[in-house]
Amino acid sequence: MRRTEPRAARESAALPSQRQLKVGEQLRHLLAAAFLRGETHDPLLDGVSLTVSEVRMSRDLRHAVVYVSELGHEALRPEVGAALGRAAGRLGGRAAREMNLKYAPRLRFEPDDRFGEAERVERLLDEGLGPDRRGGPSSADEGEEG
Repeated sequence: MRRTEPRAARESAALPSQRQLKVGEQLRHLLAAAFLRGETHDPLLDGVSLTVSEVRMSRDLRHAVVYVSELGHEALRPEVGAALGRAAGRLGGRAAREMNLKYAPRLRFEPDDRFGEAERVERLLDEGLGPDRRGGPSSADEGEEG
């Protein structure tokens, strides 16, 4: 049987390997610690509380997408995103040294809007169903219990 999908499409749909997951999690911890200690060498990032929620590594471990959110703000402010972009090379080099990687991963910071999206869905559910109907037993269940 011949595959009709291009190789790149098959690989992008594949689940990450154990190595990708392990390196991604190590990198997440390293970046979170660097942000917490203010080791970004950018005055704009000093005093900014950043959360690193996920790091997705490429198969060759040369690229990483880092999902960050800024505490106290709905979305990542543009100036904070720009500062992260400027610090990416330095942080990637540090990661390669501390994690003994063959190549310094090229970091791309992306805003993590999952929390905002969850709040939006919660709000829509509250508006659509009303707070008194959410999560409780249905009216048919209440009649049977009595």
